[in-house]
Amino acid sequence: MNSFEKCGLAPFAQWHNFIHSNSIMIKNQQQEKNSRAALEDNRQKENLLNHCKIQFRPAEQIFSASTRLRGLQKDEVVMVQTDHGLEPARVLTLVPLWPEKSSSKKETGPLSVVRRGTRDEAAKFEKLGDMEHKAFALCSKLIKKLDLPMNLVKVERFFNGGKVIFYFTAENRVDFRELVKNLVQEFRTRVEMRQIGVRHETKMLGGLGCCGRELCCSSFIQNFESVSIKMAKEQNLPLNPAKISGACNRLLCCLNYEYKTYKSIRRNMPKIGRKVTFNDRQYKVRQHNVLKESIMIKDDDGEELTLARDQWQTLTPAKDK
Repeated sequence: MNSFEKCGLAPFAQWHNFIHSNSIMIKNQQQEKNSRAALEDNRQKENLLNHCKIQFRPAEQIFSASTRLRGLQKDEVVMVQTDHGLEPARVLTLVPLWPEKSSSKKETGPLSVVRRGTRDEAAKFEKLGDMEHKAFALCSKLIKKLDLPMNLVKVERFFNGGKVIFYFTAENRVDFRELVKNLVQEFRTRVEMRQIGVRHETKMLGGLGCCGRELCCSSFIQNFESVSIKMAKEQNLPLNPAKISGACNRLLCCLNYEYKTYKSIRRNMPKIGRKVTFNDRQYKVRQHNVLKESIMIKDDDGEELTLARDQWQTLTPAKDK
């Protein structure tokens, strides 16, 4: 019996119990609602990807990577999933959370950051560059000793020590069996000699292009696309090898960037050499200016006119006399 019943106030006691039980029920409902909201918020965060820029070696190409880790810091060492296992990399920049695209097709996305690197892994990562430099010096010494016609470009050592790759250039095939034998005895691991072309050599060494910027191949290009002299012709560039060749003495990769745009715009223009009628006079198309989307026409008397897009769109084919 509570204090209300002792005083003969039983109805008030019932009312008090009713209010008390309702307040408990409302409180439980609010807690359940908050827990559901927190769960939904966590589910939404799980569908958000953090993107960052990472670098496997100093002064080398920068890659994009995705991760679900939170609170990554600049210059932090992380472990990245690659095609041959986990490799350490350094975080350079971070970008805000980004919603993950839900797609039924499996897309080839960026690299994936699996976890943060431990203290021992970070220390080993700092020594990895020195180990590759020592391997480069030793291999160069052996190449000179064995008098092999090859030029060593770069050495890449797997973080787990499972393999060391030696990249080299050569004009012809090289018999490097004796070299590999000596390298295996020295490093006690798998050794791979990989011959590369001049474009990949330039990509690994880096440098500045004729535009004054860092070479495209060493800064962001992942796979080389074929480049032809036709692309230079399509863009009205001088066919001087010194003007359209890069540091690798091959055609500039950037010839590919605007080629499709030039081709698309030029497709709608009157072809060079076609006879057209303008202001009741007959002209012949002599030149295209794709960037300005204008053409130059010339009549039999030598008069030249430059027509803008809205003008040459009204041209009609000239009738043969």
